[in-house]
Amino acid sequence: MLSTCCSLLYPAIVLTPIPCYPKSMADRFTPTQRSSLMRSIKGRDTKAELLVRRFLFRKGFRFRTNDRRLAGSPDIVLPKYRSVVFVNGCFWHGHKGCPLFVLPKTNAQFWKDKIEKNKARDVKNISTLVSEGWRVFVVWECELSKRSIREATLEGLVSEIWALE
Repeated sequence: MLSTCCSLLYPAIVLTPIPCYPKSMADRFTPTQRSSLMRSIKGRDTKAELLVRRFLFRKGFRFRTNDRRLAGSPDIVLPKYRSVVFVNGCFWHGHKGCPLFVLPKTNAQFWKDKIEKNKARDVKNISTLVSEGWRVFVVWECELSKRSIREATLEGLVSEIWALE
């Protein structure tokens, strides 16, 4: 989408004019566009989750995905090893100290409350799974971004799963 400012310079390529916002505006999308973008974010089969699943499958693990019978519907369930893996997005789960987690400046209280609820729910789900006898592993999105860190993280995950076989 191009703004009406650009229509003066490039009148042939303007699709739908939207009002120009001042340069100090934090969000470059209209509320409707932002809402549409936020709705399109997936909760399962994310890029990070698929990466972990492919790695585990190549290593010979067989698993279930998003098993709703378990607390928190873990991303990966390894019944043979009595283990579950959560692949957490750094923003949505409030990964402390991570550069991928930055609290938005607009509507900050809403986002702070939402992320705090997500973190509290994560703690509750993990404690429930542990009390039921499951081993719980959490892989963060930032640990999968660079190849060297990704390999170390995933190899460490495999060795932890095999540790108490």
